Amino acid sequence: MSSPLDRLDAIAEDIHSSFEQINQARDQALKQARLLTRHCARAIRAAHRDEHELVDSHLRDAGQLADALRTELSPYPELYFAGYTQDALKEYAEACIVKALFNGSEIPSPQDLQLENNTYTKGLSEVVGELRRRCLDILRHGYSDEAERLLTHMDDIYGMLITMDFPDAITRGLRRQTDIARGILERTRGDLTMSQRQQQLQAALTQLESRLDA
Repeated sequence: MSSPLDRLDAIAEDIHSSFEQINQARDQALKQARLLTRHCARAIRAAHRDEHELVDSHLRDAGQLADALRTELSPYPELYFAGYTQDALKEYAEACIVKALFNGSEIPSPQDLQLENNTYTKGLSEVVGELRRRCLDILRHGYSDEAERLLTHMDDIYGMLITMDFPDAITRGLRRQTDIARGILERTRGDLTMSQRQQQLQAALTQLESRLDA
């Protein structure tokens, strides 16, 4: 008489084989995600240094890795939507948007980058910090219209983010990132205002000295 558990060994073998495939895909995805994050960080660093060819090179490699993650993880949505995968793709969104804004070109959309909307918006929120860093680098040499342009972009990004008033389960924590972006924006606005007033004061003092000398 057969036992109800006669098929258990075969079932276990099938499950083991499935888990092994998922585990291998996960290991590969982790490696690709780490490398993708590294290329994005280096692209942003090169963008701050105006090393345009290096930016393009790193973003090319990053784009290939993002494509590989999408393709290779298509049979495993639980891995594609895992935190480490989406975090790496968020960095890709940030790097691509930073490049566009630094160059004064049109920013890519989620569809252009083939990213989930919540991943894209989180990447966009982190762009604000890079714009502040760029502004501060500019202000070291004095107030300029370029710093004002970047501040306007920061304001526009924040204005867009605050319209995303949805639960964290949908946006994956965007509200907290938006609050951080607001703080960065206000500090940068204060820095630019102070720099502009100092420059105006310096110009007034220089003019006064010229008149006294005359």
